Amino acid sequence: MTGPHGLPSKPAFLMFLIISVIGFAAVAMLIHELGHLLAARLCSVPASELGLGMGRKLATFRVASIKVSFGLLPTGSFVMLDGTVLKQRSLPQQLFVHLGGIILNLIAGLLVYGTTFSWMNLLLAAGNILPLYQHDGWKCGVVILRALMQRTSPQVERAFTFSGGFVSVAIAWYVTRMFV
Repeated sequence: MTGPHGLPSKPAFLMFLIISVIGFAAVAMLIHELGHLLAARLCSVPASELGLGMGRKLATFRVASIKVSFGLLPTGSFVMLDGTVLKQRSLPQQLFVHLGGIILNLIAGLLVYGTTFSWMNLLLAAGNILPLYQHDGWKCGVVILRALMQRTSPQVERAFTFSGGFVSVAIAWYVTRMFV
């Protein structure tokens, strides 16, 4: 469908934009998880699965020793690492593995800076560095807390999780206010 002067109509352009953003987000999530996987390999941390999407599995296949799965809901992604082995690595190696996805998203975002794909990568990196529960920033914070205390403490980790959520909401509110 085209509008005046042969240009796409507004509904067609909007549909193209939505499909592009969903596609770019999926590729950015794949890049993110490949960053974790690459960092894990460099630090000799075994990985068993790379998943794109959550919920019911639509398809799975193997690439070498890694099971690759696609879930029904395109709302997240993950790499299943051997947590026991990861915790045995040095503090810098643990942080490198947790930050590997963010690092690769930043590289991808800067390589194609100014494009929609660039912004998807940069937004994914920014969102993951926040100290939200189970995000990369939170995992790095827990690793650092455990190293500083030289032990685990469920109470301290709960306090960090709660305060990290509060800080993340405050940052999101501030950023939103900048643009709205």
